[in-house]
Amino acid sequence: MSHVKKAALPAMTLAALGVVFGDIGTSPLYAIKECFSAAHVDVTIESIMGILSLIFWCMTITISIKYVSIIMRADNNGEGGIMSLLALNLRNKQLITKHKLAIIACGFVGASLFFGDGIITPAISVLSAVEGLSIATPIFNDWIVPIALGILTALFMIQRHGTAVMGKFFGPVTLLWFLSLGTLGIWNIIQTPIVLGMVSPHWAASFVWDHPAIAFFTMGAVILTITGGEALYADLGHFGPTPIRMAWFTVVLPCLLLNYAGQGALLLRRPDAIENPFYLMVPEWALYPMIGLATIAAIIASQAMITGIFSMAKQAIQLGYLPRLTIQQTSESEQGQIYVPFLNWTLFIAVFIIVLLFENSSNLASAYGVAVTSTMLCGTILITILAHTYWRWPVYKTALIMTPFFLLDLIFVSATSLKIPDGGWVTIAIGGVIFVLLMTWKRGRELMFENLQRDALPLDIFINHLGNSVQIVQGQAIFMTSTPKIVPHAMLHNLKHNKILHELNFLITVETKDVPYVEDDARIYVKKLDERFIKVIVYYGFKDEPDIPKALKQVYDALELEFNMMQISFFISRDRVISTVGDGMAPWREKLFISMQRNTSAVSDFYQIPSNRVVELGSQIEI
Repeated sequence: MSHVKKAALPAMTLAALGVVFGDIGTSPLYAIKECFSAAHVDVTIESIMGILSLIFWCMTITISIKYVSIIMRADNNGEGGIMSLLALNLRNKQLITKHKLAIIACGFVGASLFFGDGIITPAISVLSAVEGLSIATPIFNDWIVPIALGILTALFMIQRHGTAVMGKFFGPVTLLWFLSLGTLGIWNIIQTPIVLGMVSPHWAASFVWDHPAIAFFTMGAVILTITGGEALYADLGHFGPTPIRMAWFTVVLPCLLLNYAGQGALLLRRPDAIENPFYLMVPEWALYPMIGLATIAAIIASQAMITGIFSMAKQAIQLGYLPRLTIQQTSESEQGQIYVPFLNWTLFIAVFIIVLLFENSSNLASAYGVAVTSTMLCGTILITILAHTYWRWPVYKTALIMTPFFLLDLIFVSATSLKIPDGGWVTIAIGGVIFVLLMTWKRGRELMFENLQRDALPLDIFINHLGNSVQIVQGQAIFMTSTPKIVPHAMLHNLKHNKILHELNFLITVETKDVPYVEDDARIYVKKLDERFIKVIVYYGFKDEPDIPKALKQVYDALELEFNMMQISFFISRDRVISTVGDGMAPWREKLFISMQRNTSAVSDFYQIPSNRVVELGSQIEI
């Protein structure tokens, strides 16, 4: 990224550690233990070295090559994430015509499962960290769940205050965490250096060849070592590729591999340490400090996931895939620092229930992998399409490079699908609900606009036939409309009931582009239709903060008019949707859409319009 200056690179890299790598950084707390317990693998030198080799090569192929080297090249004006990947694919007009629905569905599935992942991550990270207390003393056995719930409750309660202050400590604390992981690994590797042979692929190949069924089941737990890998791409816009790549190759990857190797070295000496290899590799004097540091690392990982969900929800709202929700800016300097009250408390309730339902990290691990593997597969599909159609890779190059990723993702998906009865159904259910909500809102909005267009009066005909029959009053009126070529319903209702027209009328349409941000000099398009009507289009990116009064000030400046908010009235249609029998959606989906539409936040709140300047006029729309 050109805006990442060389002098700022160390600071950016440190910040990236705290935001990007929290999730994958807490995987050593539980991953090795689950690799052996998931398939009931005997703790032998062959199984230890085989599993460690699988971990090494899966991290290399999936994270180092697929995400860091390839997918991070797919930046949408500097932004990453599955929504950006979807937007990039939808720019191909030929592709849109042929496979638009399938591509959107793939993007929606990935986004929906990301929400499910966001519920599991705080629960499993905090639980696995606190479980170290039971290693220190059995007194805490009955207090693990209450302590974890207390920490999670505090985490969600502070969201409304923003995380700018805490964020300053995320990078240094996470760096300390990774260095601790690496140090513990080195200490144990020194005692059993043979474990470094895990980098040889023959250990993985031998394990798979000799125990194919067990190896297949084990892959369902190996995925836990790379959970959070998708965050590298999702946080591209915050830091740019260079700091993320530098943090991965210089700190995160070496420290993770050293720690996994260290846990393997411990198991080679003490097979009974499989009970909790992470905490049992910690010296007794350092156990409580390590539990505290692990808990803080888990909180940081959870915070990053919560922030990621807020950000993705905002993008979905801007792109028209979710109803408007109340979004609060928690930082004056950081645009990405937002708080979505409805989502925050929905997540809290879901995480609370998940912890009570599963009670420990081992049970939660069954639910975790399903969402991650499916999200990764969706990402692989979208990047493959992008590489061939947008980057113009020839078929042979696309197939040669992408096929290994597809095969590995399919193995992961197949292996984790066996966990569906044991808890994987939870993330599938959560993802399914989110997917239905996204598709229902999108389809419902399409039906609404079709009905509005069908009963609409073209704007040009209205202006030409208006004549002098309407009483003109002083002041300016702003009409918010989603369809700039037709007369806004609010204007028709104002004429019908009040029989007046303001001396100057602005017809404002908001359009969201498939780029993260729109520069201020490209924000507005203004066209004077006649002496009383001015058409305005306001452009925002999917990560911009909509502010209609600020954009309106630009319009007035462009027209050399005096801007006085107290002389302006905003007329907004508040549509009431009713369900009818017809070709629209299934009755239950229509009722769901109507419920979502009634519970959206007010247009005035979303666009930061002063409530004392708003006039709402209702209309009824059938779908």
